[in-house]
Amino acid sequence: MKASSWANLLLGSIFSPIEPVQKGDFQTHCESFLSQLQTYNATGFAEYVPTGANLTFPYNDASCNRPSQVVTVDICRLAFSVETSNRSGITTEVWLPQNWMGRFLGTGNGGIDGCIKYEDLAYGAANGFATVGSNNGHNGTTAVEFYKNEDVLADYVWRALHISVTIGKNLAKTFYNKAATKSYYIGCSFGGRQGINSAVSFPDDFDGIIAGSPALDFNNLVSWRASFFPITGAPDSPNFISQSNWEILIHPEVLRQCDKLDGVADGIIEDPSLCDFHPEAIMCAPDQAANCLNPNQIETVRRVLSPLYGTDGQLIFPAMQPGSEIEASKKLYAGKPFSYSEEWFQYVVYNPTWDPASFTVHDASIAEALNPQNIKTWPDTLSAYQARGGKIITFHGQQDGQITSFNKNRFYNHLSRSMQMSSAELDDFFRFFRISGMGHCNSGPGAWGIGQGGGSVTMALPFEREENVLAALVDWVEMGIPPETIRGTKFVNDTPALGVEVQRDHCRYPLRNSYLGGNSSSPGSWRCGE
Repeated sequence: MKASSWANLLLGSIFSPIEPVQKGDFQTHCESFLSQLQTYNATGFAEYVPTGANLTFPYNDASCNRPSQVVTVDICRLAFSVETSNRSGITTEVWLPQNWMGRFLGTGNGGIDGCIKYEDLAYGAANGFATVGSNNGHNGTTAVEFYKNEDVLADYVWRALHISVTIGKNLAKTFYNKAATKSYYIGCSFGGRQGINSAVSFPDDFDGIIAGSPALDFNNLVSWRASFFPITGAPDSPNFISQSNWEILIHPEVLRQCDKLDGVADGIIEDPSLCDFHPEAIMCAPDQAANCLNPNQIETVRRVLSPLYGTDGQLIFPAMQPGSEIEASKKLYAGKPFSYSEEWFQYVVYNPTWDPASFTVHDASIAEALNPQNIKTWPDTLSAYQARGGKIITFHGQQDGQITSFNKNRFYNHLSRSMQMSSAELDDFFRFFRISGMGHCNSGPGAWGIGQGGGSVTMALPFEREENVLAALVDWVEMGIPPETIRGTKFVNDTPALGVEVQRDHCRYPLRNSYLGGNSSSPGSWRCGE
């Protein structure tokens, strides 16, 4: 399909109106959509998928690590490819549930991935949304296809989401013979960046947006991640800090110094911005050789927990927050290049011969100046989205080991200044929740399950605004009820069948949680305050 063809799709001229779906002929109606796709030279298929089916994706790139997905409701699955130029295109899936609630949901991607998040498609469909996802213009988890191809980059940065959402809305309208009443978005990490970018570039695409742990200030984020390998060195370096030392020596010391700042020692730092960590507490004494760090290793800890500045003294990216050591040690501090940053410099900024061990802040300035397709995503205003009545809920795990949560605080404060709005004024359309004990988008020791996408934990939560961030967004958009807190749930061993271990009501920024007394696992034992 040529670019002119997908332009017709965007104008809403894909299909002729059809009769409403009747109960009992859902499967027949679904399968008839294949001919509609073929009419417009879109390569794909339409299939009815019954409740309980375990879909497999043998054609999916193995690096996406999504070989199968259980579907919990009857759906019509539409899967097809659309060319976006003569050298680029997107693969898209639209899942249309039989129990449609009249709402539409767009889903995002992660990292530099070209992977459809099938778990999010299943999550949206299970809750009655007509749901769309795309491969963001390339297949797999590498940046190889970006090399010398600005069109593939355009798909990745903005075009794939916008086109797939527009097509998905048209498909849903045709299928149900009725337009969606409201349109929503959910994404985390790069998907969080996609959500904020949509609010800026395409404010009419979504009535409500959930942007989790967003990869904002993207060019500098890539550079910040690239900066760790030259600091830590390889595992055979004499002063390298092993993953076990981060886990059993440094992280416990961080907790010893900062865990009780919120009033209780529970293994969770509610607000890491209050933590002034001093690593010299675990420096080796003159006669000590074990369970300690040498002076050079102490300096490494200081450097990885410090902001990254340019040669001009200007901030490139904020510091990693204390408390994230276990997750960060598995990738950022692992003694090897962070793959997303390495490949971004090799296939977008420079060329495949670039050596990640050579990174300096000069490379950061080159990446920032390049800013392909305006991927930076650091807007001064969200006024257009605010004016159309849109609502944004954003969250960030306070133990995120891939994107420092301090960058989200920084973005909120940046918006407050540039839009000349107080927190109370921003709260009218933009609310930010800090999720203590959550890693990057999910997991962690805290009450991290908030309904932020697919997966066994979030699928087990009730679709109610008190315990589910997507339900909270729906009620804010449709009923004018803004969320004051978001309740998080931690199941025993992250297994819903084993029952609830911890629940906590997470506060909207700049408020923070303080312990009142009693059972610290109960949300009633905490209060949000200044």
